[in-house]
Amino acid sequence: MPIKLQKLPAAVRWGLAVLCAAVCGVLWAYYWRVFFGLDNRVSPLVVTLGCAAFLEVCLLAGYCVRRFAKGFAAKGAVCIFLCGLLFAFANPPLQTPDEADHYLRTYAISTGHFDFDASRTYPDDVDYLLEAFPGAWVNAHTSSGVGTDPDTGAEKAYNTAGYALKQYGKDGAVQSMADSFALYLAHDVRDSVPDPVSEPVSFLVIPFLPGAVGMALARLLGFGALGCLYGGRIVNLLAYTLLCALALAKAERYRPAFAAIMLLPMSLFMGSSLSYDATLLGCYYLMLALLTRREWDTRTVGIYTAACIFVNIAKPYLNLLWVLPIFLVAKREWHAKGRRPLWALGGFGGAMAVTLLTEWYGTAFRYNYPMIERQGGSTVNSGEQLAFVLRNPLRTIAAFWGTLGENDFFIGQLGLFGWKDLPISFLNLTGPLVLLLAALLAAAQPKRADAFPTRRRVGGVALLALVYAAGAMAAMYITYTPVGMVRIVGLQARYFLCVWLALLPALAVLLRKTICPAITEEKAEAAITPLCACYAVFGAVLLFQHYFVGPVYVVYA
Repeated sequence: MPIKLQKLPAAVRWGLAVLCAAVCGVLWAYYWRVFFGLDNRVSPLVVTLGCAAFLEVCLLAGYCVRRFAKGFAAKGAVCIFLCGLLFAFANPPLQTPDEADHYLRTYAISTGHFDFDASRTYPDDVDYLLEAFPGAWVNAHTSSGVGTDPDTGAEKAYNTAGYALKQYGKDGAVQSMADSFALYLAHDVRDSVPDPVSEPVSFLVIPFLPGAVGMALARLLGFGALGCLYGGRIVNLLAYTLLCALALAKAERYRPAFAAIMLLPMSLFMGSSLSYDATLLGCYYLMLALLTRREWDTRTVGIYTAACIFVNIAKPYLNLLWVLPIFLVAKREWHAKGRRPLWALGGFGGAMAVTLLTEWYGTAFRYNYPMIERQGGSTVNSGEQLAFVLRNPLRTIAAFWGTLGENDFFIGQLGLFGWKDLPISFLNLTGPLVLLLAALLAAAQPKRADAFPTRRRVGGVALLALVYAAGAMAAMYITYTPVGMVRIVGLQARYFLCVWLALLPALAVLLRKTICPAITEEKAEAAITPLCACYAVFGAVLLFQHYFVGPVYVVYA
C-alpha cells in the first residue's frame, strides 16, 4: 500500500525534503554543466555544491516561514523580502531601468546633498563602478555582422541581441557580466582612470530616501561604491516589503491576487532595485488593498490619501486619477470624519501641492545645469504631438492598439528584464498563467455569506485600471514619442502591474460566476504564498542564469 506522507513523523518528512533538495541540486548543476558548458569556466565541484547548498538554504527558509511567521500578511511579507533579496543579488549592478541615474542621485542624497549641482563629482570608486557596469549591459555588448561557420564553411549573419553571454570563436573566452565584476574589483591596480561622472538630470529627493539610508549605512560599515549599491537596494526592498505587508494586512478580500502580484518576478525585480518604483508599486498595491475594505474610517482614508500623495511625488499628474476611487465607497460604508468630497478635494489639493513644490524645489536648488534638452531629442514636442492627436484621433487609436499588439499587451512581457533587453521566455510564457491562477484562487468561496466588495466597487476599480492604462499610454505618446510616430516609445510592462492587480478581482468575480470553485478562502490563501514564492525563487535563478551561466551566443568571425 502507498505510504501517505502526512502520516509520517515530521522529522522523516523534513529529512526526505532535505534529501530531495540535495538530489535536485545535483541534477540542476549537471544540467548547467552539460547544457551550458560550465565546466570550462567553473570547477564542477563548486557548481554542484553551490546548487545543492542554495536549495537547502531555500528549504530552511521555507521551514522558518512555515514555523515562525504567523498569519497571511506576515508569511507574505517574509517571502517578499527573502525572494527580493535573491533578485537584489541576481540582478547585476545598474541593470534596472534608469538605475545609473537613480544610483547617482541616491548616492548624493546619502552624503547629505539635497540640492542638484551638475558640476559636483563623485568618489573614484563610483566612476569605476559606472565604467564597469554600463546600463542596459546586454544591449551595450550587442554586436552584429557576418561570420563563417567553422563546420560548414558557409557565411551567415549573426546578432547577439538578447544574449547576456557571448563567446567569440568556437573555443574563445566567454564574455559575461562576471567580467564587469572583475574589472571593477581590479580598479585598485589599474593605471587608467575613467572620466569622472557628475550628478544626473534627476531632481527628486523623497522617493530616493530609503535607498539613501541604505547607502549611508553601507558606508558606515566600510563598504565602497558596490557595497553602497547593494545597501541601497536592500533598504529599498525593505520599504517595498513594509508597504506590501500593510497592504496584505488591510485587504479584506482577494488577498491571493495581491500576494501573487507582489511576488511576481517583475515586481521583485523593481522592488529590490534603486528605482523609486519600489515604493511606487508598494503604494499602488496598498491603495488597491484599501479598496477591498467594507468600511472606511478616518485611519483608512488617511493612509489612502498619504499613498495617493506619494505616488504623485514620484509620477505626477497621471496619478491624480487615484483620488477618484474615494467616491467608490458608498455613503453607508463611509465612517471617516469629513465627507467624501472633502477628502477627495484634500487628496487632489495635497497631490497638486507636492507636485508643484517638487517642481519648484528641483528648479530652485539646481545649479550649473545647462539647458536641459527634451528627452528623445528635437523630434519630440509635446504641444505638437497633442495637436496631432486631437486632429487624428483614429490614427492615434490605431497607434495605441498596434503598440499593445506588438508588445503582447504587456501581459506577455512579465519576464522582460533589464532595460527591455533581457527576455526570459519561460517567465514571459508563464506570467499570464500565474495571474490566472491568482484570479482562480481569489475566486474562492468567501468566509462571509454577504460577499464584499460589491460589483460596483470591483467594476469601478477595473474601470479606473483601464483609464489609467490609457492615460499611461497617452502620456508616453505625448511626452516621449516623436510627433506622428505610429508606435509609443518607452512603455514597459512594469507600468501595468497595478493595472493587472486592479483587474484581477473583476476576473475573479467572473470566474466565481462561471466555474464556481469550491475551494475556500483559507485554503486559497494557504496555497498562494508558497506557490508564488517558489515561482519567484525560480525567476531569480533564471535571471542569474541568463547573466552568468547561459545561454551563450557563439560568434564566428
